[in-house]
Amino acid sequence: MSIRNLFQSKFLKEYTRIYKEDGFKGVFKEGGWRVVGIFSLFFLIKGILWLLIPYLTVRGIIF
Repeated sequence: MSIRNLFQSKFLKEYTRIYKEDGFKGVFKEGGWRVVGIFSLFFLIKGILWLLIPYLTVRGIIF
C-alpha cells in the first residue's frame, strides 16, 4: 500500500467529508470513540518515532 493510497482510503474520505460538513462533533457522532482512538494511536506512534529515531541514531544502532 503506497502513501497515496493511504490518503485516498474510503475511511479518510468519509470522515473528511463529515468533518467538512459538521465539524469535529459530526466526526465524533459518526465514528465515536473508534475514530478518536485511531487518531490518538497515530499521534502517539508518531511522537514515539520522533524520539526513538534520533536516540537510536546517536547510539549507532541505525544509520
